[in-house]
Amino acid sequence: MIVLDADVLGRARTGDETYVRNLLLQLPTVAPDLRFGAVTRHPELVPPGVEAIELPARSQELRMAWSFPRLLRRLKPELAHFQYALPLGYRGRSVITVHDLSFETGVGGMSRAERAVFRAVVPRAVARADRVLVVSERTKADVVAHYGADASRIVVTPNGVDPRYTPGPGRHDYVLFVGAIHSRKDPWSALAAAQHVGLPLVVAGPDRDPAITAALRAGGADLRGYVTADELLELYRGAAALVLPSRFEGFGLPVAEAMACGTPVVLSSEPALREVAGDAGVYAEHGDYGAALERALAERKELSIAGLARAKQFTWEAAARVTAQTYRQVLGA
Repeated sequence: MIVLDADVLGRARTGDETYVRNLLLQLPTVAPDLRFGAVTRHPELVPPGVEAIELPARSQELRMAWSFPRLLRRLKPELAHFQYALPLGYRGRSVITVHDLSFETGVGGMSRAERAVFRAVVPRAVARADRVLVVSERTKADVVAHYGADASRIVVTPNGVDPRYTPGPGRHDYVLFVGAIHSRKDPWSALAAAQHVGLPLVVAGPDRDPAITAALRAGGADLRGYVTADELLELYRGAAALVLPSRFEGFGLPVAEAMACGTPVVLSSEPALREVAGDAGVYAEHGDYGAALERALAERKELSIAGLARAKQFTWEAAARVTAQTYRQVLGA
């Protein structure tokens, strides 16, 4: 059995949860010769074709140091796939996924204690894992630069777009920001851009910083919190544009999802965002998101067509196929 750490399921972890959920949906189809199990505190969220293995957890630290290692010793998987870190003492064949190294940059989004934990465990996991999966060339370059990792052990598997994200009717009378609310995502710039063009800002994402949340609300933003995939689809379709002024990204999944819905995207010049949007995105020169949003609204039809074509490059089936091939390489080693 190949065991995947699926503890993020049901925990409103935005991009990381989307990644794990879609791999679990696709892997049994693209790799019917392999047997998969998912270790999670929410077994009801594990899709058909994958064995659900329940593991309650009060503390993530205790889970990775005690309960998960005990479970793995009992299961004896052929290979295990983790997010960012390996459980304490695990010496079996392993693959880890590193989504980004924002915790190494100090750009915000994590507490000092969280950054310290990630800085301690991720380099060790990168050094010990048989393969490292990353979601962009930007993250691959960061892993090599920060940890001196052998580039031949790092496999780029870009995120995909759920097929439900397609164009549909919408009033296009608001600006949309999608992502957890914290300083790294810079939601203030999205609010300023929306105010510049005279449209309200809708924010879809969990609250990670109460002070920023309060400031956005005071500025007139419509805060929706964590939304379901169906709710997010309707928000993408109804938006005049998505604005993502992030200071650091490993991929930028909302960009691909918005483009798949025909919605123009206004972005910072972060390398990962450029990887996703290419020429279909509008980039804020010198941080002028108001001017970039004006352009996106003026060229909405052309950008919509370009974005739809660009989004077709990103599928979860492709991500799962590369992931399954990586498993086979490790098992055959």
